[in-house]
Amino acid sequence: MFIVRLAYKAPTEEIDYLLPDHIAWLTKHYDAGYFLCSGRQTVQDGRVIITRPMPLAKLEALLATDPLAVARMVRHEVIEFQATRTAPELARVNEALAG
Repeated sequence: MFIVRLAYKAPTEEIDYLLPDHIAWLTKHYDAGYFLCSGRQTVQDGRVIITRPMPLAKLEALLATDPLAVARMVRHEVIEFQATRTAPELARVNEALAG
């Protein structure tokens, strides 16, 4: 699995301009089953996405199509980890999506 931190490289006013396109991009990848969770950081200097397991090259290809990345307004910081424990609710969601 991956945690992706989107670090803003532009003022939030410019980021906000592209948010509808970014949200459409997120929706596409939620619908495809790649993303599990996402949201704005509380310090308002970026966003976070938690993904399903996939090859790193695939994730990098997905991130390259993020409208915020295409406009060079964010930097993606990728942290790979192996989940060894999850909340029961997340395990049920993962099972439902996999089946």
